[in-house]
Amino acid sequence: MAKQKISLEKISTRAPKNWDKDEYKKKLRSLLVELDELQNLLYASATHSILVVIQGMDASGKDGLINDVLGQLNPQGVKVKSYKAPTALEQAHDFLWRIHSEAPAKGEIKVFNRSHYEDILITRVHQWIDDDTATQRIKAINHFEQLLTANNTIILKLYLHISPEEQKERLEERLLIPRKMWKYNAQDLEEAKRWDDYRKYYEIAINECNEVPWHIIPCDQNWVKSYTVAKLLVETIQTLDLKYP
Repeated sequence: MAKQKISLEKISTRAPKNWDKDEYKKKLRSLLVELDELQNLLYASATHSILVVIQGMDASGKDGLINDVLGQLNPQGVKVKSYKAPTALEQAHDFLWRIHSEAPAKGEIKVFNRSHYEDILITRVHQWIDDDTATQRIKAINHFEQLLTANNTIILKLYLHISPEEQKERLEERLLIPRKMWKYNAQDLEEAKRWDDYRKYYEIAINECNEVPWHIIPCDQNWVKSYTVAKLLVETIQTLDLKYP
């Protein structure tokens, strides 16, 4: 049976109406305590690794998520790699060259803050690559993720789902709130004007690179985003049935 196509506009960017903020913040604190123990077990057993791929529009809260959910774990077993525009050296190789060497070792949780998916997202929005090249890259991504999965790497692909209204508000805060001003980049406002194009190509990436499924994370409210991802990580590690050596 063919997998059902995901339409982002049909998925809410907010918490279900019956979720109480204080209650779920309390649940989040409990999850983080549990995650700390599970991460220690993952690191000690060194039989599996976890790759967390974080994608989302500008201001969807990628940095905040990493800090809130993973920031207090043992830094020996958690590493973060942020991807920006490729360097001249990276451009001289295939697009996955800079990605593969950053894959997590056994026992590690590795976080990609943006990832190989940028090579079929911003590159298509700005028409730096054509559709044939994008199709080839989609196939390569699927094969790459199959390879990692076969090597006991659990891949959690997160799309941080933000509404255009919330994004606009957060980008404007970067002009007004001193502790957020360092994040301001005029280019972000220009990219926000391409909202429809980004959503189109995100949906293609989510639907065509789905042998490892995506998780659509509501993130208009940061507590919902953090709780949802912490719960996903806890439940994922629990399924591995790990034991201390």
